[in-house]
Amino acid sequence: MSVVNTSQRQKIVIVNTGCANISSVRFALERLGVEVDVSDDVKVIKSADKVFLPGVGTAAAAMASIKQKALADTLQTLTQPVLGVCLGMQLMVETSAEGGFQGAGNIDCLNLMPGHVARMESKGVRLPHMGWNTVAHKEESLFKGIPQDTYFYFVHSYYCAPNDNSQVAAICDYGQPFCASIIKDNLFATQFHPEKSHTAGLQLLKNFVEWNV
Repeated sequence: MSVVNTSQRQKIVIVNTGCANISSVRFALERLGVEVDVSDDVKVIKSADKVFLPGVGTAAAAMASIKQKALADTLQTLTQPVLGVCLGMQLMVETSAEGGFQGAGNIDCLNLMPGHVARMESKGVRLPHMGWNTVAHKEESLFKGIPQDTYFYFVHSYYCAPNDNSQVAAICDYGQPFCASIIKDNLFATQFHPEKSHTAGLQLLKNFVEWNV
């Protein structure tokens, strides 16, 4: 895996939502030769060339942290490329059924695109979906150089269902087919963890960092 072209130095920021797998994402980017800032400072986030929105845990806890840090307005108005990872992808749509400690009911998310997060149906498979699974993707820039049916690493029990199927960039099948990646304008997202997906994951991160440079 080659490192990112550093001839045009970019400002890369990982948003510190308080509910994020920041270390693993940062280490993966540093392996690619990318300098990374981790911040919950609005000015730093707004000035970034590329923004990462990672996340672990429940939508309820993540949105509570985002609101407590007063980051919602900033995240909803970013025009630079943004990559959501796992829970970060789910936070991009309108609502989530993952109520977490708040109990049953939908949680309002960032509403960056129309869609909803639903719980996966078990259908003879164990939940959470944890481990390696193949991904079938559209020939989009995010998956440049990544063969069809490449394995990526997943950890989740909920999945993102955008209203517009044209925004679905990849599909995975685990008991049911579900959206594994989204691309919409400046918004990119993966349900799987590229930072934990070895060579293929590093290639995807490299593709995002180098997108439109």
